[in-house]
Amino acid sequence: MTRKNSYKTKEAIGDIQEFTGENWFYSDKVKEHFFHPKNLLLDEPTKKDAFNGVGLVGAPACGDMMKVWLKVDKKAERIRECRWRTFGCASAIASTSAMSEMITKGGGMTLEKARQLKPGDIMEYLGGLPLRKVHCSVLGDKALRVAINNYYYRTKQFDKVEKEGSRIIDRDLGITESDIEEAVARGARTLKEVQAMLKVGVGKDKESKEELAQLVAYYAEQFDARGEENV
Repeated sequence: MTRKNSYKTKEAIGDIQEFTGENWFYSDKVKEHFFHPKNLLLDEPTKKDAFNGVGLVGAPACGDMMKVWLKVDKKAERIRECRWRTFGCASAIASTSAMSEMITKGGGMTLEKARQLKPGDIMEYLGGLPLRKVHCSVLGDKALRVAINNYYYRTKQFDKVEKEGSRIIDRDLGITESDIEEAVARGARTLKEVQAMLKVGVGKDKESKEELAQLVAYYAEQFDARGEENV
């Protein structure tokens, strides 16, 4: 990452009129975290910064890319500091800013609690996101989990490393993240198409359904970006 900040134009915030005629309304909290992002890291960290966990997710081709650095208290295994950089839209910036604030409040979350953070938690903290942008909140929590795994690798706690693909999204139906990624790779681009491909219905857990839909949008964006790279 060579750019010193990740801001797009101010047209990315406020009421945005798309060709569909849909208005995007951002909450005051989203605007605050976009215009005044918390814990943003402008320059590459040095050894003096003593970060002991790092996570990178996203694809430069689609414009959304996220890197997170953690400073973990080894004795308490709490996140004392979280810094980040992103190339992304207003929602991606605001979501990651909010996430970094959430996990460092009150002395910092434990790694296990932080690992359970979901996109819906971040959106609720922000007061909601436009429907077309909810997948942007997936970037921050995914990068966070990658950074937590990186910390466990560095401290040789291999039994605590949790592969992203094995994470269960819908416990009622047994759907894992790798199931969703595979369905999108095979051509599914909507929640209904993923359900049809996996031959499942919708579980009763509303929160799981929302996260499943967000992940479908996230992986669709990633795979479409990879296709553009090969054109």
